[in-house]
Amino acid sequence: MSIDQNADRKVQGVSLRSLPKVSLHDHLDGAVRPATIIELADQVGVQTPAHDAEALRRWFAENCDSGSLVEYLKTFDVTSSVMQTEQALIRVTREFVADLAADGVIYGEVRWAPELHLAGGLSPQQAVNAVQRGIEEGEDEADAAGHSIRMGQILSALRHTDRSLEIARLAVANRERGVVGFDIAGPEDGFPASGHRAAFDHLAAEFMPVTVHAGEAAGAASIRSALLDGRALRLGHGVRIAEDLQIVEREGDEVQVQFGDLARWVRDREIPLELSPSSNLQTGAIAQWGDELADHPFDLLYQLGFAVTVNVDNRTMSATSLTRELGLLVDAFDYDLDDLETFQFNAASAAFLPVEEREELVEMISEGFGR
Repeated sequence: MSIDQNADRKVQGVSLRSLPKVSLHDHLDGAVRPATIIELADQVGVQTPAHDAEALRRWFAENCDSGSLVEYLKTFDVTSSVMQTEQALIRVTREFVADLAADGVIYGEVRWAPELHLAGGLSPQQAVNAVQRGIEEGEDEADAAGHSIRMGQILSALRHTDRSLEIARLAVANRERGVVGFDIAGPEDGFPASGHRAAFDHLAAEFMPVTVHAGEAAGAASIRSALLDGRALRLGHGVRIAEDLQIVEREGDEVQVQFGDLARWVRDREIPLELSPSSNLQTGAIAQWGDELADHPFDLLYQLGFAVTVNVDNRTMSATSLTRELGLLVDAFDYDLDDLETFQFNAASAAFLPVEEREELVEMISEGFGR
């Protein structure tokens, strides 16, 4: 399956790829081009599961479709193994920006874990500098090609290690040099946000925006910890907030729902959900509702007024793009351009940017969809 599968998909006569988009949940080591993996692996003597780009693309798709987040995460050993030098990080990031620009993204936040890229001797700060250089080169190349795109870094700490305070301090130290937020990622179940309270206290004291992976491999308790312990402004995935909703009555297209306190808080406070439809299906995050995209509670959450956003999570692992994710949602729930525009407005409003710049994004989206 190619990431360009739905590149030219049209809705109401408009190409989805041409529409302005905002990408909030997009992992750098989950978006390395297969051909680049093979080339970089050859340079450093790393074995790859396949030595042909299309075969490697299929390997990722097959091995990520396990229904388990833990198994899904194992595939990152391949991508991170070739991202251990300054030049490799610059190249991978530059290509990342190019791929987003080609996908119609006008603003994106790239999240990555510095502690996973130190095996080649880089310091965390050197790794951040390399990614920022790749971003700037990618932005310049996109501008030269006639596509304006802006990127920000989100530094992720791993929830199963003990370096979160170090990474939090690194994020704050680089807030004027491209870093816009902080995240914790990795195996969610058994590793709540409460285990990183010192890091979150530091971030709160410095007014650094936080998003937390929660409600993907664990349920309501994980989301609660992300909000109370992590002071999360957004929820990474957050799909399992639907567990705190009880369908009381269903009649045709009408559904009567009883809210739990947590779900009502998330909905009423408009805390953005960084939903990733294909990834949520692959990792089993929606298993209790079904095994098809149409079973995803995305539409229920949208209809109930949650601040839903659409994301790719990992372009390589899910063989996808933001254009493709939007097309899949159109197929599953019969959305029109107004719906897709709403998802982009939600994402723009949730971006870790000053309010004036978020308003500019909203205007760019409105103009793009108006065309």
